[in-house]
Amino acid sequence: METLSTRGRAIRVAVTVVAAVLLLLGTFWGQDDDFPFGPFRMYATAPDPDADAPDTRVEGVDSTGRTVVLTEANSGLRRAEIEGQQQTYVDDPARLRQLATAYAEKSPGAEPLRTVRIVIRWEGIEHSRPTGASRDEIIATWTAP
Repeated sequence: METLSTRGRAIRVAVTVVAAVLLLLGTFWGQDDDFPFGPFRMYATAPDPDADAPDTRVEGVDSTGRTVVLTEANSGLRRAEIEGQQQTYVDDPARLRQLATAYAEKSPGAEPLRTVRIVIRWEGIEHSRPTGASRDEIIATWTAP
């Protein structure tokens, strides 16, 4: 094994100091996007033990009046994709038309959707336990012309 030169040791010490400073700065002022030099808070915090828990779903109402829950199997879109862009759909509900189109392409024998809506079911929570109570909130709706 060869010994490191003075220059080699200086470079390693400098890199270590820079990494340590970035970790320290990220720990106190960083956000999730700064990972690995910032904190990864996804699992580091707990929700309010008495706050209702949201359960988001996308529903369509077909031309016969039947309500269909849109899933990855029948529309090709995952719930996480909808939740990730939820505010965009709230701001522009006409974008929900794309979900009706995706459903029609993925489910060719099904009745066409006349309405698509994003619904949040708020499950009641008290002391970190479900209460059994829930309420639905429609946050975006598109209806075919």
